[in-house]
Amino acid sequence: MSSDEHQNAAQSAASDAARAAKRLVIKVGSAILCGPTDEGGGAVREAWLASLAQDIAGLRKSGREVVVVTSGAIALGRRRLGLSGALRLDEKQAASAAGQAALAQAWQEAFAPHEVAIAQILITLEDTESRRRYLNARATFRTLLGLGALPLVNENDTIATSEIRYGDNDRLAAHAAQLVESDVLIILSDIDGLYTADPRKESTAEHIAVVDAITPEIERMAGGVNRDAGVGSGGMASKIAAAKIAGGAGCDTIIAPGLGDNPLKAMLDGGAATLFRASMTHDGARRQWIAGRLKPAGRITIDDGAAKALHSGASLLPAGVIDVTGAFSRGDAIEILTADGRILGQGLSTYDAIDARAVAGAKSDKIEALLGYRRRPALIEKDDLILRSER
Repeated sequence: MSSDEHQNAAQSAASDAARAAKRLVIKVGSAILCGPTDEGGGAVREAWLASLAQDIAGLRKSGREVVVVTSGAIALGRRRLGLSGALRLDEKQAASAAGQAALAQAWQEAFAPHEVAIAQILITLEDTESRRRYLNARATFRTLLGLGALPLVNENDTIATSEIRYGDNDRLAAHAAQLVESDVLIILSDIDGLYTADPRKESTAEHIAVVDAITPEIERMAGGVNRDAGVGSGGMASKIAAAKIAGGAGCDTIIAPGLGDNPLKAMLDGGAATLFRASMTHDGARRQWIAGRLKPAGRITIDDGAAKALHSGASLLPAGVIDVTGAFSRGDAIEILTADGRILGQGLSTYDAIDARAVAGAKSDKIEALLGYRRRPALIEKDDLILRSER
């Protein structure tokens, strides 16, 4: 392959990855949605948002699932409340509260012509780092996507503290991509990807189309590029950090220019962007987390029929459970033992120990009567289960 062919292949890598993805997370920053502060930022760029909605609707019609992570609540709220200059923490929280409704309304109006229901989800980093809250959030995302809604994610700035002062939605988007097991995270920026140096200062800076591994050298390249300053809080360094988080969960990351109309279509058509390849697969990341990092808080013993079902790829249902030991909570890791005492695997429990004991051996249609409320029957979902032979 010639050098020109290598270059063309690299330039198309981002669009190829996006086209191959079945589930995508798209991050839209304040400076993209509302415009830079020095250009009157604080109002939604409605025509641009309509063009993005058109792009996303096209992806959904092609069978892809899409989650959007959006900033903008504080930018919109500060204008509504007449706030200017550097804001105190309490003013940021007030601005977020005032702007959140306007933000959701803007997205709903943009998608109304496409008859897409918007479902707003406000989370903090704690919701993705606590196992129990992680499972709750993941279940909500799965249900919304299954119902055909478009999840619209923003950080809960109204009650968060350290997230506002030190966090950014690039990192939140990466955790959201991890949560929903996205194939690709697309971060729309006001620059078309990573350069060898800050292109505003170095005329010889070269665009990098593909990053196979985020090395210290790559991180140094990002250190001086902070083009999203002003309305937003995340620069190129935060985008590299987000790519690192997403990549560790098996998700590729694309940084693409977002200021122009139909930004996703432009990228899919081969426009300049930078692709950061994931450092492992989804399955590898999940195995590493469940089997390698979580200490079991309890044990369950199952019968031969349940063991056979697990080997065939099924979830673990209470009907096959013989015994429950330990004091575990929902979301904790538990070991799975066969009837003769062999360790079969490990998974995340969807029940706490008390409820698990109450439904052990029960058929799925009896669970509601035993617990007093309706819930999904699986004790361990197949996606949260690692068998010993898979480690």
